[in-house]
Amino acid sequence: MKKDSSYQFAAIIPARYSSSRFPGKPLVLIGNKPMIQRVYEQARKTLEMVYVATDDKRIFETVLNFGGKVIMTSPDHLSGTDRCAEAVTKINSETDKIIDIVINIQGDEPFIKPEQINLVMNCFIDETVELATLVRKVKPGEDIFNPNQPKVILNLKGDAIYFSRTAIPFIRDTEMSDWSKKHDFYKHIGLYAYRTETLKKITSLSRTPLEISESLEQNRWIENGYRIRTAVTLWESISIDTQDDLEKAKKLLQHLD
Repeated sequence: MKKDSSYQFAAIIPARYSSSRFPGKPLVLIGNKPMIQRVYEQARKTLEMVYVATDDKRIFETVLNFGGKVIMTSPDHLSGTDRCAEAVTKINSETDKIIDIVINIQGDEPFIKPEQINLVMNCFIDETVELATLVRKVKPGEDIFNPNQPKVILNLKGDAIYFSRTAIPFIRDTEMSDWSKKHDFYKHIGLYAYRTETLKKITSLSRTPLEISESLEQNRWIENGYRIRTAVTLWESISIDTQDDLEKAKKLLQHLD
């Protein structure tokens, strides 16, 4: 097996136009750039090989226009992981480049930090790691009950045991408002990395009961015996899911500028 220094990493950014909550969001402007361009440029600060994977010609053409690399994929994928699996196969076929590890960067996180990408990449220094993702330790008093912010339980090695939309574990004999003061809770940050052969295997698996119950695909991998290594980031993830999120992102950009 290769040593970490010789691994070929590639970032793939899944981006679809259709969205029930926010159609066309990869193309919304944040400042003077479409959001997908900002995600791409952040990824390029860390990785030389970066691709957008989309099923929409408008996104495809936008990426080409700003000088990015883009792969057209099927409109039938149910998740970004599935889209990444098709994209890496096409990249290999069209370029003859061998990609050892795929970094799946969400297309709606224009402020993803290079440090966060490096954290998840460094998980693969351990040659036994097949899958990796980011988590953030919840601050005391922080809300842990929002079902739109998945939580994750870790074992002592830093591997994910379970992902849930509810706050787990249950803290006995403690007011729920004080749970985050009594126990270390972790929120999941949706940045994934997979060895390419593992990516192809997990996307061939059928959906599982816990995945269906929580609507979290990570549980499918765990239910099938895969270990997901986690790295702890200090930075909150800022994803754009609604128009309100977009307005907050624009204000943050002004602050950063």
